[in-house]
Amino acid sequence: MVRPRSALAHGKVLKAAMELFAERGIDATSMDAIAEASSVSKATIYKHWPDKDSLALEVMAHLYGLDEKPPVFDSGDFRADLIAQLQHEPAMERKAMREKIAPHLMGYASRNQAFGLAWRNRAIEPARVAFTNLIKRGEKRGTLKRGIDPEVGLALLLGPIIYGKFFLTKKLGRKPPEDLELHTANAFLAAYGKASHKG
Repeated sequence: MVRPRSALAHGKVLKAAMELFAERGIDATSMDAIAEASSVSKATIYKHWPDKDSLALEVMAHLYGLDEKPPVFDSGDFRADLIAQLQHEPAMERKAMREKIAPHLMGYASRNQAFGLAWRNRAIEPARVAFTNLIKRGEKRGTLKRGIDPEVGLALLLGPIIYGKFFLTKKLGRKPPEDLELHTANAFLAAYGKASHKG
């Protein structure tokens, strides 16, 4: 059981680190600065995180809602569940901070390969699990054809969303196509759905 004072210090450090990372970047933020901004001693900080990278990973996991239990979309209507999963964006209340810190995160991850790999694994895994489970349910219930290669299925589902959200929006400053998630779900079902099933 986490002691109240320890949990309080943990939260203060996360908040201070998040704000400093967004303002200065991860590279330019020292553990000394985080200790000063959070009013938590460096000794206490190092009891919770062995280094700045581990702290940064937890900050990012919190910002992107990866520290919360993800919802399971299982209404019995496969198409509706697939669209809901494609549209799902956790921790919407932290979206503004995510957008502010994203350039710093990408820059730091490109310069620090170990951190970048750890972050990509942490960020991608929940989506991989969610979509893999959804595909397996679709196969089991007869909505989808059997024997779908999970990697191909994930590529077909996540490719358009990544293109729309990151390449078009982040890189080119353009809006993604309207109802992109709906079109993605329809294309996936056209490729793998059984004609006799509509759910």
